[in-house]
Amino acid sequence: MNLGLGCVCRPVCWPFGSVLDSRHCVFALTLLTLLMQVVVEANSWWSLAMNPLLIPEAYIIGAQPLCSQLVGLSQGQKKLCQLYQDHMQYIGEGAKTGIRECQYQFRHRRWNCSTVDNSSVFGRVMQIGSRETAFTYAISAAGVVNAVSRACREGELSSCGCSRAARPKDLPRDWLWGGCGDNLNYGYRFSREFVDAREREKSFPKGSYESARLLMNLHNNEAGRRIVSDLAHVSCKCHGVSGSCSLKTCWLQLADFRKVGDALKEKYDSAVSMKLNARGKLVQLHSRFNAPTNHDLVYIEPSPDYCLKNQSTGSLGTVGRLCNKTSEGMDGCELMCCGRGYDQYKAQIVERCHCKFHWCCYVKCKRCTKIVDQFVCK
Repeated sequence: MNLGLGCVCRPVCWPFGSVLDSRHCVFALTLLTLLMQVVVEANSWWSLAMNPLLIPEAYIIGAQPLCSQLVGLSQGQKKLCQLYQDHMQYIGEGAKTGIRECQYQFRHRRWNCSTVDNSSVFGRVMQIGSRETAFTYAISAAGVVNAVSRACREGELSSCGCSRAARPKDLPRDWLWGGCGDNLNYGYRFSREFVDAREREKSFPKGSYESARLLMNLHNNEAGRRIVSDLAHVSCKCHGVSGSCSLKTCWLQLADFRKVGDALKEKYDSAVSMKLNARGKLVQLHSRFNAPTNHDLVYIEPSPDYCLKNQSTGSLGTVGRLCNKTSEGMDGCELMCCGRGYDQYKAQIVERCHCKFHWCCYVKCKRCTKIVDQFVCK
């Protein structure tokens, strides 16, 4: 692609006939490079969650051109796509799982993890190294671990199968360790290789903001994976005559992803503010507190104002958001609307009602309509 860089350093090609000396030329080239980087950084592998190509039939042998067409992948991620084409559907599912969980966890907050209609998925708000960005990176990496680990168990991937985790030492002797568990080890390793690839490809000057942001992203990716690993548990099934449970077979199973979201939301609430030290390492801003572990979320910038729409920060504002008139929490009209007040109107909703159990074995309900009061931020 010809960007016309050749004319920038020629004295007569600049608009209005002005002459650029070498210093102006270098400045112009630097500015253009930074602008190009912003465009590139706006793309993300998160866009796989919304990509229509993510169907198994699309990933056939020799379909390398497909990987190059996927928007948002770095060069390293495209190479992994070519090597593990059957994994891409599940990376997309993992991203989608993470986005949905993010939106559930923040449904009552001013920033509600809204997505935008482009390949950046979350918009410019992710360019700020805030605690919201920290949560998004962590929950996305966790979603990939979850999706790939379960795809291995279900036999959907050619390079992995059931879990080969070692038998827990505290498992009773007469219980069998086997079954087909979620392959956490493989999902963890593949998530690290794929999700972290974009960050590991970059190289920034020591002590720069970009290097701090890179370290922040890698830390939060790992924190998300660690939470999935920590919450995995042993699941067992009874065997025996008439349910006597004289024998049990056990295996490793991932926790429900809602528990992962709940745990990361707690980490978000206690996220640690960080800064770069003289050696180019992230250290906590307030040293009187305990240092963050690999399981904690970290951030390097304060959150932007999410009250009003702001194109420069990517904030969508809270105008038009539903609020709870009686709540004193973040979903309450006072906090959600940022003191601007709210409008009240009547809304008609349809819900299930008069449910009855029928033998055997289903529940049948009627659909009832009722009028309720709803409150919307001004």
